[in-house]
Amino acid sequence: MPREFSRNRRVGEQIQRELAQIIPHHITLDKSLLVTVSAVEISPDFQQAKVYVTVLGETMNHADVVKWLNQHASAVRYALAHSLNLRSTPTVRFVYDQSVENGAYLNQLINQAVQLENH
Repeated sequence: MPREFSRNRRVGEQIQRELAQIIPHHITLDKSLLVTVSAVEISPDFQQAKVYVTVLGETMNHADVVKWLNQHASAVRYALAHSLNLRSTPTVRFVYDQSVENGAYLNQLINQAVQLENH
């Protein structure tokens, strides 16, 4: 079983690297948006890939970007199939990664607590 986990992780990391190249070059988004692939989770049978993305930019909110990416997931999967050396390419589903926002919120809370402590 540990071998499967290792391969699962390696495939997820490879898909993450490939998607970092595919999304800006093959998918037309607003030029002021920056979409970053933060993680990829692969199902044990390698048929599903959950892709966590973060979105930086002012023109679209993250829900609209994720919806748009999911609408174009078949084009992303097609481009991914040509760049990976796998027997079958997993189905791609995009999910917004809230860890950056959560980290910023926690940092804000810590700063407020420090300010209260100093006054």
